[in-house]
Amino acid sequence: MVAISIEDRAGALALVDELAEVYARAFGAPGYDEPPEAVRRFRGEQLPRHAEREGFRCVVARDGERVVGFAYGYTGHRGQWWPDRVAAKAPEAFTRTWVGGHFEFVELAVDPDHQGRGIGGRLHDALLAGLPHERALLSTYRDDRPAPRLYRRKGWTVLLEGLEEDSDLYGLDLTARR
Repeated sequence: MVAISIEDRAGALALVDELAEVYARAFGAPGYDEPPEAVRRFRGEQLPRHAEREGFRCVVARDGERVVGFAYGYTGHRGQWWPDRVAAKAPEAFTRTWVGGHFEFVELAVDPDHQGRGIGGRLHDALLAGLPHERALLSTYRDDRPAPRLYRRKGWTVLLEGLEEDSDLYGLDLTARR
């Protein structure tokens, strides 16, 4: 049975090597093809920097003692790279409502050997449970892959097509989940 736990900053950082292994297996798989440099950046820069952000939350899936999936996010604010990138591409009326003070859903990864068992959905729900934010944002692939299908099933809607060449911006009204 796969168990889901919530980790604070220290807990997530203590698991950085195991999380990076899941990241490498999930995003290094065919169709995603992330290079080893992306894994090194995740382990050494991305996760440690994000863990210091306001509202950081990480959920971890374990099969026994082995980490087989994770998801994390934090409170996004203007002045951070991604919210400013979204604001530069979106209409001002949109950014006034959605960008800043939102929950930024950053990563969700499940080891390929454990995919198709509902773990991603459980991680998603655990990450968003009880958040004080009114809205959440994420970007994901625009083609037909498991991630965008999961997010649409969970109530996310496309707010901006073509955020990047291969991705769209999704939003979720968290007040509707309370």
